[in-house]
Amino acid sequence: MAKKAAILNIVPREVLMSKIYLLRGEKVMLDRDLALLFGVKGIRLREQVKRNISRFPSNFMFQLTQQEVDIMVSQNAIPSKSHLGGTLPYVFTEHGVLMLANVLKSEQAVQVSIKIIELFVKLREMLVTHTELKLEVEKIKKKLDNHDKNIEIVFRYFDELLEGKEKTKPRKQIGFKIPAKKK
Repeated sequence: MAKKAAILNIVPREVLMSKIYLLRGEKVMLDRDLALLFGVKGIRLREQVKRNISRFPSNFMFQLTQQEVDIMVSQNAIPSKSHLGGTLPYVFTEHGVLMLANVLKSEQAVQVSIKIIELFVKLREMLVTHTELKLEVEKIKKKLDNHDKNIEIVFRYFDELLEGKEKTKPRKQIGFKIPAKKK
């Protein structure tokens, strides 16, 4: 049990977060990073994947194209393509990470994958919260737009009223008139 706690404390949440990328509309992790976290060599990880390829459909794992690797190197401060392992890396979605832990069958892989899955769930919750906040902000914007339009209408009527006073002829007074005294 102490070993399990030590493994979970070794990998802070921030480190895991920095290893999650958004590719093809999916949150994914590189095979190189997962091998490091699971405590196995990258070549062994890929070997196990190839031996159990039926467990990794395209929505669990896919291989990056050369263009995607170039984009990752330029946009994510990755020093070079060789930093990604020299070949076109595989990336794993949340489900792929879980399946990978089942294929590797080491205690460290299982524990780290649990932590990664919890992080993916947390990210999903944050996304839902973010979406709810965005909707609330949009509602407020619509209300403010309506208020702005109403204020503009009031000022337009006010301007018309002021302009109307300047353009009208003096009105003839009505009511009781005192005749002017003749001298």
